[in-house]
Amino acid sequence: MRIGIFTVLFNDRPLEKVLKFVSELGYEAIEIAADKWSNHINIDDILKGKASEYKRLVSSYGLEISALSNHVESQLIGGPHGADTDTILKGSPEEKIKYGVERMKKTAEAAAALDVPVVNGFVGCENWSRWFIWPGGLELWEKGYESVAERWQPVLDVFEAHGVKFAHEPHPQEQAYNTETAEALLKALNYRKCFGFNLDPANLLWCLCDPVIFVKRLGERVFHVHAKDAEIVKEELGFSGVAATGDWRRMDRGFRFRVVGWGDVEWKRLLTALQMVGYQYVLSVEHEDPWINREDGCRKAIQFLKPLLLEPIEREWIRDRVEKK
Repeated sequence: MRIGIFTVLFNDRPLEKVLKFVSELGYEAIEIAADKWSNHINIDDILKGKASEYKRLVSSYGLEISALSNHVESQLIGGPHGADTDTILKGSPEEKIKYGVERMKKTAEAAAALDVPVVNGFVGCENWSRWFIWPGGLELWEKGYESVAERWQPVLDVFEAHGVKFAHEPHPQEQAYNTETAEALLKALNYRKCFGFNLDPANLLWCLCDPVIFVKRLGERVFHVHAKDAEIVKEELGFSGVAATGDWRRMDRGFRFRVVGWGDVEWKRLLTALQMVGYQYVLSVEHEDPWINREDGCRKAIQFLKPLLLEPIEREWIRDRVEKK
């Protein structure tokens, strides 16, 4: 495994300055936000012949690109399509879906041009509140899998044609937000080989879901991993609970994202589970901790993770030992 970082936290800084900073800290890979607001890449420029130049810049700092991420525009495909997504694109549901589909196809093409194997994002969800069976009923939630799958199939055709994988990130406001719903979405998509998941253990903890179980059940579909922690703030649960609304810097929030090692994710258990399913790709640090500044968070995350990294296991040796016993 290697340690990377999601550079969106420094979107207000020039890319080359960010590359220099993270490479000096010992990071080996970067994950790049590829939506229309990204200051670190323009996928239209990449598709116009700038891929080689971009790759040279990244590699000059001893880094690789672990993934392109387009969580913003991918959300438009599944929804919601009302005022909630007007901040991304104002228009009718049809216009939003069309825009999301076009942008995700371009993102797949840009990833292929850059030799990046995976794109992270969200599948969207028409109405996330339908996970609760009242008042609309379970039937409407189940139909949500069908509509998401139908809209995503032509997008996944492009991913497949370019040899790129799409990794949905389970998260609140998504049709797949935990282990159970991830499995249901896979089934709705007929288990397409190019579709899998970007595992963010903090998001799963938010849904009170054990990320280790997710890995053990869906291991071969874990295409990318976010190294992000989360904390259930016990002294605030009685007031705001884990579903607290409002600013992430609320002092009385019952749930908050943390720098790796500062929350409730059991990293040794999780890394062992990833080792068991053969995951040897990148752990991409995503900094969303409201109480640790960005630079300090980057340092603390790699300092915590580096001693925990596991080398590939000698599976043949273990098998031989078991057979001899």
